[in-house]
Amino acid sequence: MNKNTITGFILMAAVLFGYSWYVQPSEEEIAAQRKQDSIENALREKAEIAQKNELKAKKQQAVAAAQGDTTALFYKALNGKNEQLTLKNSKLQLTVNTHGGYVSGAKVMGFKDIKGDNNITLFAGNEQKLNFMLAGKQTNIVTADLFFTPSNHTDSTLTLTAEAANGGQLVINYHLGENYLVNMQMQTKGLDGIFAPNYRQVDIEWEGLCRQQEKGFTFENRYATLTYKEKNDDSDYLSETEKVIDEPMENAIDWLAFKDQFFSSVLIPKGDIAPNALLSSIPQEKGSGYLKQYLAKFKTDFDPTGAVPTEMEMYFGPNDFQVLKAVDDECSFDKDLDMQQLVYLGWPIVRLINRWFTIYVFDWLTQWGFNMGIVLILITMLLKAITYPLVKKSYMSSAKMRVLKPKLDEATKQYNKPEDAMMKQQAMMQLYSQYGVSPLGGCLPMLIQMPIWIAMFNFVPNAIQLRGQSFLWIGDLSTYDPIIEWGTNIWLIGDHLSLTCILFCVANILYSIMSMRQQKDQMVGQQAEQMKMMQWMMYLMPVMFFFMFNDYAAGLNFYYFISLFFSAAIMWVLRKTTDDAKLLAILEAKYKENKNNPKKQQSGMAARLAAMQKQAEEMRKMREQQMRK
Repeated sequence: MNKNTITGFILMAAVLFGYSWYVQPSEEEIAAQRKQDSIENALREKAEIAQKNELKAKKQQAVAAAQGDTTALFYKALNGKNEQLTLKNSKLQLTVNTHGGYVSGAKVMGFKDIKGDNNITLFAGNEQKLNFMLAGKQTNIVTADLFFTPSNHTDSTLTLTAEAANGGQLVINYHLGENYLVNMQMQTKGLDGIFAPNYRQVDIEWEGLCRQQEKGFTFENRYATLTYKEKNDDSDYLSETEKVIDEPMENAIDWLAFKDQFFSSVLIPKGDIAPNALLSSIPQEKGSGYLKQYLAKFKTDFDPTGAVPTEMEMYFGPNDFQVLKAVDDECSFDKDLDMQQLVYLGWPIVRLINRWFTIYVFDWLTQWGFNMGIVLILITMLLKAITYPLVKKSYMSSAKMRVLKPKLDEATKQYNKPEDAMMKQQAMMQLYSQYGVSPLGGCLPMLIQMPIWIAMFNFVPNAIQLRGQSFLWIGDLSTYDPIIEWGTNIWLIGDHLSLTCILFCVANILYSIMSMRQQKDQMVGQQAEQMKMMQWMMYLMPVMFFFMFNDYAAGLNFYYFISLFFSAAIMWVLRKTTDDAKLLAILEAKYKENKNNPKKQQSGMAARLAAMQKQAEEMRKMREQQMRK
């Protein structure tokens, strides 16, 4: 890797870290800020309470108005028995509330929750609600106000009916499939006269609280988002860190998801979610038991004659790539849902690696019944085996530069003045060309590894197969593995120390030492001196990684640790098996081939670099001449 590029990367990281440390407030400033924050928080809370009271009053007025409207038509359904009815299969158990007719509870079977129970509850009680609002010519119908009468109740089916005064009905049908999809149909019967002829859309409000399901609040919160897929486009999501209130969506939407790190509640209307839907996401405080509060207000298709029901599928289940991919076939609607996009796989190039390699290899190894830690080790070994030919070629390029170092020192010793740096570089490039060596070959290992490292950075935290899986001392590969925890939060560190993060950072330091020694062996003149100045920067990077990854999944840190271990092992083996004398003899033979062409033309990137160096040198000489004049 070109030393200027390395220096640039390291300096940028050092500046960011140094600035973060420099702007850290003193204890006095922290105390003053806390006092100011407490005052501001009190004022903010007072304002929020006033705002909530005002909104509550408006909502009560609206509800009262709606109930007044509803009373005229559905007075029989405004009172009744609040029953919690169950739909279930081997994978999912749902609770349907007869007051409002919505799914009020969802339990996913076979996944342990944070307390150790064998089944995980996504929501229960009032944590999630779905409300239909129908606007008639003279009356409104709000399903949240109505008590429905159940019928046709089995483990997989349920019919809810609200009787109207004119003999009409509002009917909601549920049908639970074999997996995680439940079909819902809302239909009016005998009520077409109360709606305007051009009334074709129903208003829907869907709100829910996203529970904290994992140990690491901060890490899990990064992956909890209100996600949506625009029609004929990819998925997108609201900010995972900022409060978002009623953000309008310009285009039609195929589906909405209240997403957690490993589980989602997804609403898929048969018709499109109309443009201008309003989406909200409000982060919750640590310790509240919740990550986000979600709210979606939108419109979708409605037939006032009752001939065609308003239909939607609802998914309550894991964010498993293959399971979500199968929803396209299981869903009864003619849509390209691409719900597997709920499993974020990274930017386009990185996504290709995860989509067409990592997932399939991971699933294949998992089928053999290996422990998840062993699976990560085997994936690492496979990736190293695939990239080994290119890594070896890159290493040999560096080795050639190493054995040529004495000759380079001899050939460039007359260019030791600072103003001769450009001429020295040109002489080195010329000599490299005559010996058939590419100085850019050493960049290849980083270019090879970076996309893979980034791919795993995106894959591991989203791999639900790692959730709850232990390996060696690691209790759960999907979250951090603390060797010590404390109650208070420390700046940049948090409230724990993760052992796999420490191992990763130590391995990074050792690998950096090996890499620097190898680079030092091929440095010439001032380059060797500059390398000494860069060493402390190379040591700084693992320290920065510690602050970044201490809160990350142990599986990710473990993968990076194993990857560095194998990289170091490969580098050590290549160094031990390389015969420097034999390699130098091969280079000398190449040089003799080119001795009749001392001005051997360079090609590719090396030629462009030489041309740029020559141009810069000519411009320098021109400036010097102008200054003399």
